[in-house]
Amino acid sequence: QLQLVESGGGLVQPGGSLRLSCAASGFTLDYYDIGWFRQAPGKEREGLSCISKSGNTYYADSVKGRFTISRDNAKNTVYLQINSLKPEDTAVYYCAAKSPIGSVQGMCVLRYAINYWGKGTLVTVSS
Repeated sequence: QLQLVESGGGLVQPGGSLRLSCAASGFTLDYYDIGWFRQAPGKEREGLSCISKSGNTYYADSVKGRFTISRDNAKNTVYLQINSLKPEDTAVYYCAAKSPIGSVQGMCVLRYAINYWGKGTLVTVSS
């Protein structure tokens, strides 16, 4: 079964940090572009950061400087480091994979050509 599994979410205080992981099973991530998205209650899903199979990255303006995406193909995992967490970062965070067609900006902004979605991990930022 081909699937993406997110982990690393939880309850964190404002100003704290988290590292989210996106692991693949049933396929290898190194062929794919990978993106991180989030959806807060009552809001649309938004693209946060995407990384190409070759390591090119895209960040939404709203997360530049606080979020860092990286991939470890040997571990078949992509990470999202989130620093200086704010209450408005509270959301379900999803990872997604797409074939390396088109840009990672297109993947993040338009959700272009996504093949797989994970089920999400909840991040709650609260004191």
